[in-house]
Amino acid sequence: MLRNHHRRAAVLGAVCIAAISLGSCETPAPEPVPVVVAPPPAPLPPLTVFPRVIEQAAAFEAYMNRAAGITPSFTDGPSVARSLTIAAAYEPRQLATGAVAYGAVAALQDPVFVEGVRAYTRNPTQRANIAARIAADPAYITGFPGASSAASLVAQALDREGRRVRLAGESVKQSAYSVQRQAWSKATIPNREERLASVKALGTALAPADTPTIERLRGLALGQTPSAATPASLQPPYTPVVVRSMAIAALSALGYGDDPAFAPSFDTLLVEPTGGSCLNMSKLNLNQCLAVAKPWYEDVFCLGQHVLIDTGQCMVQAGNAPPPAMAAAVVPVAAPTAAATAAQAQPATPKPGS
Repeated sequence: MLRNHHRRAAVLGAVCIAAISLGSCETPAPEPVPVVVAPPPAPLPPLTVFPRVIEQAAAFEAYMNRAAGITPSFTDGPSVARSLTIAAAYEPRQLATGAVAYGAVAALQDPVFVEGVRAYTRNPTQRANIAARIAADPAYITGFPGASSAASLVAQALDREGRRVRLAGESVKQSAYSVQRQAWSKATIPNREERLASVKALGTALAPADTPTIERLRGLALGQTPSAATPASLQPPYTPVVVRSMAIAALSALGYGDDPAFAPSFDTLLVEPTGGSCLNMSKLNLNQCLAVAKPWYEDVFCLGQHVLIDTGQCMVQAGNAPPPAMAAAVVPVAAPTAAATAAQAQPATPKPGS
């Protein structure tokens, strides 16, 4: 009995040892492999436009609309004076700044250009470097994809506005001859010195635009409003106004329009160093013309030539047209008069930008 008991105990022990040994040889379950999820790409910065760009563009468009709306339907001296007051109410450098801003709004309506610039916003370092390059050298933008089509939209916008005003001026200028059939047009302008002083005073500011104009241009610049603009291809060289318009549009596409650190860059780009020279010459010729004009029909000529035609041509030139030779400050007369003699005695008018 005792021997059998020991034998059973020995067998049971061996079984237990074998079971323990087998358990220690099992392969452990593999550790779970952690799933690495790549972080989502940083969102692209929104396209933003510096507020002053829209305000200046709207003021420019509003003035050009007022000037282009002048017609030669003069019935008396006061009607001439009212039109002259409308047309002369701009400060040359402000209007030149408005032209740059208006061109920037036009460039932002080119999807190829905007997307070409925004492709560089995915890398924050690259985005910042490009923005700094553009701010330091506006011409840097002319090498970007879509530059030629954006340049064409800027040139088209300025050419369109300039031609509208110039066309109005040509009609008014022609009426300076036909209106002489009306007796009132030959009457001497009263208070000629005061009239000249008031016209000069009008040249110190450009009236702001109304809110609907501002909001409409903002919508076009931000792509919120469908654009009817049709890009073409304008090859360099570009005028300084076109280049600066494109540079402003590029900084906006890069998302710096609402960055306070870039406000000085936008302010600098809006002022083209020679942009006001053509308009300054227009105003100088206007003042000279008014100084020697005596009957009302001569004021009609001054209005048509030296406000509307000259100002409109300055805008055409800013877009990409060759600079024209401005007309001398003379007035139309059927026979020589003291006004015409004084005007003809003035030195030849230099070309814009000279």
